[in-house]
Amino acid sequence: MAQKITIVGAGNGGVTAAYHIAKLGHEVCLYDTPKFDKQIKTIQKYNNEIVALEELFECKMCFPGKQKIVKATTDAKEAAEFSKYVLFICPSFAQELLFNELLPYLKDGQVIILMPGNYGSLVIRHNLNKNPQYQNLKLSFVDAISIPWACRLHEENTIAILGLKEFLPMSIWPKHEANEIAEYLNEVLPLPIKVLPNPIVAGLENINFGGHPLMTICNIGLLENFNGQFNYYKDCCSTATAEACKVMDTERLSVGQAYGWHLETELDAMNSLYASHETTVYDFNRKSETHVKLQSAPNSSKHRYVTEEVPYLLVPCFELARLAGLNVKVVESLIWIASAYNGVDYFKEGRTLDKMGLAGLSVEDIKKLMAQ
Repeated sequence: MAQKITIVGAGNGGVTAAYHIAKLGHEVCLYDTPKFDKQIKTIQKYNNEIVALEELFECKMCFPGKQKIVKATTDAKEAAEFSKYVLFICPSFAQELLFNELLPYLKDGQVIILMPGNYGSLVIRHNLNKNPQYQNLKLSFVDAISIPWACRLHEENTIAILGLKEFLPMSIWPKHEANEIAEYLNEVLPLPIKVLPNPIVAGLENINFGGHPLMTICNIGLLENFNGQFNYYKDCCSTATAEACKVMDTERLSVGQAYGWHLETELDAMNSLYASHETTVYDFNRKSETHVKLQSAPNSSKHRYVTEEVPYLLVPCFELARLAGLNVKVVESLIWIASAYNGVDYFKEGRTLDKMGLAGLSVEDIKKLMAQ
């Protein structure tokens, strides 16, 4: 049965989501802020049609074709009223900004889906609770660990889909809404979902946690001097960086354990998400059929692999670890180095316990809150 969905964010993931979900027979409204309307206007120029390439980098792409969507708009009211389900696919720093644009038009019962979540639902709920005008608004939240696709916005209304995960883990909060929301998402998305215990687990399970910030920060000199002219996963992952990723992964797992949550190892997660069977992170990065197609890499410390993954993944992990009395030395070191690179104090600017509404709580308090 055809469903309706609003997609917020007209970047790589948002345009890909609009194309693929519409291709599956559903009605899609794609929204972006009037401040960044270039892609919306481009899609409108092509009569709401999006094109997926058949080939790029001399590699076959997935799900090629052409597909029209119902609407491409910069009208927040139109976007909020189009569907009960609103899917945000945007950088973490934009989640609150875009949510606030739609907020005046949201109604009780709507579902906010964040891909990736990166603790965004906690921040948004905390802000709503502080706002007398909206503190009684009844919304449900979904935090995914990532987006379903490896994809690129190629040119104008054209995308390239390099691969699709086997399934997508995500949390649904509050839990009493989980069955209905999961049923809808399994129908609309191009892959099955796996329900996680809570949004903190979803944040800790984001598979970009280790590889992206560590490999980028450790290789930044070459990446900047050679303008990112590398195959990122093959060229930036060495045996040494893979070992550092392994130590970093141990730190992440220890945080989950301190709160009573069992997390998957990075290697197990990547193997299961991409139907792979590699025995080391090094081998996965060099052999993954999806990832070796990426003939590009970050060319600056301002790339999202640093400016998003550090403040929105590493900082929350560090804060949760510190509350539990744990030392996560590799995680902390990367935050310090990234802060030095970019002249930003990510320990303050990132998603802290205070911003997530968890300040002043104990480990046990957080466990009880997440069990609701």
